[in-house]
Amino acid sequence: MGDQAALQPTLETSGPHRPAIAFERVLNTEEAAALLQIHPKTLQKMAREGTVPAFRIGDLWRFRASALDEWLRTGVSSNRHSCR
Repeated sequence: MGDQAALQPTLETSGPHRPAIAFERVLNTEEAAALLQIHPKTLQKMAREGTVPAFRIGDLWRFRASALDEWLRTGVSSNRHSCR
């Protein structure tokens, strides 16, 4: 139920008679990569592989900060060994 609430637009009033729909801002590859502190090409590869939550608009990858946050919180699995 939490995922559905995040994906649905909310109504805001922008004037006396005009409700406006406010969507969550999406991040481009560079912004999302900076947020995750990884290289943009690495993030694009992860998006192509379906490792990270992303969607395409035309030729461009886009990312929701809330989806990336949830992905990180649920535990990013890695094939690499942990450092000791």
